[in-house]
Amino acid sequence: MRDFLGLTPDPDRGWALAALTGALSFPAAKPGAIRAAVEARMDATLFAWSYDYVGDLAETVALVWPAAPGPNRAPDLSEVVETLSRSSRTQAQNRIETWLDALDPTGRWALLKLITGGLRVGLSARLAKQAAADLGGVPVSDLEEIWHAQSPPYEALFAWLVGGAEKPATAAPGRFRPVMLAHALDEQTDFVKLDPADYAAEWKWDGIRVQAVSEGGERRLYSRTGDLISGSFPDLLTALDFEGVIDGELLILRDGAAASFGELQQRLNRKTADAGMIAARPAGLRAYDLLMDGSEDVRALPFAERRARLERLITGRGGGRIDLSPLVDFSSWDELAELRTDPPPGDALMAEGFMLKRWDSTYLAGRPKGPWFKWKRDPYLTDAVLMYAQRGHGRRSSFYSDFTFGVWREDDAGRRALTPVGKAYFGFTDEELKALDAYVRDHTVARFGPVRQVQAEDGEGLVLEVAFEGLQRSSRHKSGLAMRFPRIHRIRWDKPASEADDLSSLERLLSR
Repeated sequence: MRDFLGLTPDPDRGWALAALTGALSFPAAKPGAIRAAVEARMDATLFAWSYDYVGDLAETVALVWPAAPGPNRAPDLSEVVETLSRSSRTQAQNRIETWLDALDPTGRWALLKLITGGLRVGLSARLAKQAAADLGGVPVSDLEEIWHAQSPPYEALFAWLVGGAEKPATAAPGRFRPVMLAHALDEQTDFVKLDPADYAAEWKWDGIRVQAVSEGGERRLYSRTGDLISGSFPDLLTALDFEGVIDGELLILRDGAAASFGELQQRLNRKTADAGMIAARPAGLRAYDLLMDGSEDVRALPFAERRARLERLITGRGGGRIDLSPLVDFSSWDELAELRTDPPPGDALMAEGFMLKRWDSTYLAGRPKGPWFKWKRDPYLTDAVLMYAQRGHGRRSSFYSDFTFGVWREDDAGRRALTPVGKAYFGFTDEELKALDAYVRDHTVARFGPVRQVQAEDGEGLVLEVAFEGLQRSSRHKSGLAMRFPRIHRIRWDKPASEADDLSSLERLLSR
């Protein structure tokens, strides 16, 4: 990647870097238009069968596209980006068809992945930035510091990295700062090396991490990856009545109490929020770190000092929408472990575990080893019965890999029946996937489009031990419950379906 960026001229290398870091989007090029284009050239039913089997739109179209004679020149990257950026939907569809005619199957796949935002090649955005930093011989933290003030095709950035130009300015008010991340705590190896007196403990809140920026008259709210989400939470934006940058957790706060993640989920991924939604689910910020105190960058200060400044900054501010994440008193790891297993009543019941932060740690971009740890609670487990299955996508398109499972409950006639409580598509090995796929094929009793109903009753059924992070009420599910982050923990080939758990056991867990 570093060599590619060094050998490829502007602006192509900038557009490539933007594609690999998720910074390119083409509103005029929609998957529906691509599907309409291919269905206009071949039998729609045949394409539907092909798509169902392959499981990926770009790959299917790339393989079946019936090219028309005419164009013989493949487009370069800049042509694709610049043309689609200024095209209407009709113009974009016509141009995409012309390009598909000129490309071979591999080129078609790459083009379609590029324009639909699905160009995933096993490369993280940070690794792409690391390659660019290596090209210029600068620390990746220096590049990340200015990244969000730049825009594709990053010509000023490359002029600095390889052209000897001045480093681009970072003084834009309202910009995003790269976040500091934590390592997962290994209880077996980490605790023996760590002194509890060196660390502060906070609850790990079950919301989404955000960066609240209020400087130079600009108020903005960013996700942890730097995506601007201000428009979705105007109620919180108006509460940023301070000068500085706060690191914290976005939650639904009612009278200072955090609601479940399910409440917050109702407001996520919405471009706007109406008055009814804001009144029913008021957004709040639980602050736990300070990056800018007024115009002063405080990231180089120790956490203890940043925390003290944060307390002073938010006291009496935010109109009830901003509060402080409390520190947890403890004197030993054993004492903290007891609190993690049995948290006190109140907000702590909504937490996922603990965050541990060294009192003397500076705020460093990335994931440095040692200063911060996350110590999540052990997942909950339940035994459920496989009920439905569906084929996956990509390399799993030939396997049944999406599994819906249920637990027992009494129906209106007093008979035991299964009710769905969740769906999972990971947690198993490739060998276990093959075994599950074979089981589904051998025990299918009904078909509903792409969904297969699997034999599941008292005397016959496959038990799955499911791990999950929490439960919440849900009117969309027949069981009335929804699981948080469910995954297959173990396949219980040895356990009769009749011995799977009852819905009442999950109800008791929810009540706790």
